[in-house]
Amino acid sequence: MIPSHDAPFNGIYAATLCPLDAHGRHLDEAALARHLEDVVAVDGIVGLLINGHAGENFALSRDEKRRVVEIAHSVAGDRSIIVAGVNSEDSYEAQAQTDDAKRAGADVLLLFPPYSWALSTDLQTVITHHRIANENARLPMMLYQAGVSTGSMAYTPAMLTALVSLPEVVAIKEGSWETSAYEANRRLAKSVAPHVAVMASGDEHLFSCFAIGTEGSLVSLAAVVPELIVSLYRAVKHGNLPRAQQLHARIYPLAKAIYGTAPGSHANARLKACLHLLGKIPCPSMRPPVPPLLAAEVRRLEDALAFALDIDHERSDS
Repeated sequence: MIPSHDAPFNGIYAATLCPLDAHGRHLDEAALARHLEDVVAVDGIVGLLINGHAGENFALSRDEKRRVVEIAHSVAGDRSIIVAGVNSEDSYEAQAQTDDAKRAGADVLLLFPPYSWALSTDLQTVITHHRIANENARLPMMLYQAGVSTGSMAYTPAMLTALVSLPEVVAIKEGSWETSAYEANRRLAKSVAPHVAVMASGDEHLFSCFAIGTEGSLVSLAAVVPELIVSLYRAVKHGNLPRAQQLHARIYPLAKAIYGTAPGSHANARLKACLHLLGKIPCPSMRPPVPPLLAAEVRRLEDALAFALDIDHERSDS
């Protein structure tokens, strides 16, 4: 549900996970509902980003994506903004998934870039994809600005200028993962469309980007340690630099353990492992071909979680 106050899209959104059964074959709907409830119960979480990269949108079927939206709407639609990610190279398939999401209860569309596999793309391709995907649903739309290391997935200044000028665009999930690029993109967007919320969403760089300026964040760490992410956002917003530095010191090692460790394709598995270690989901399985994490990596995640949450734990390495 989109609130009626000024700047309704501002704030912290949790990019949620998608629990699966032990074999990674089927949705664990009960675990998903509990996971979403746990996150939205945290004061300061204004919305959920579901079917994002953290939610394995690259691996779920169209029916599964629709079902995830239905569950999110049932659990939290009366108190949270439900943002549905749509990731498809086919613009008409993206349109069908957007229509599904709206019927299932989504409030906002987050559209991922087209031709993510390509060496290059062009302005007309990008604009056409956004126009067709949202042609029927006409949902408020958030843009996905990819990291500087992803090549052509990251929109150029000309593309950003055109995209923020689209009438449905209300925000940018700005995940450049590099502070100077974040600042340049933020300045550009604000000069062209001041009403568009630019949300710092690179997990390892939240503190520095929050300090530059942000209207919020859509980030997977808020699905694992939501209280810490909300506290960091509030500390920076209120100008409490010492508190923000303390929180960053706790969050950063966890962010590096999840996203700053090769291979990057295992980030989702690490997020699920964290939720499993915290007792939030019964099984950390991923949909194949992503394999289970090695025991040594799970131990590193356990240590990073304990440090972030200031938990003393004992473990025997046998």
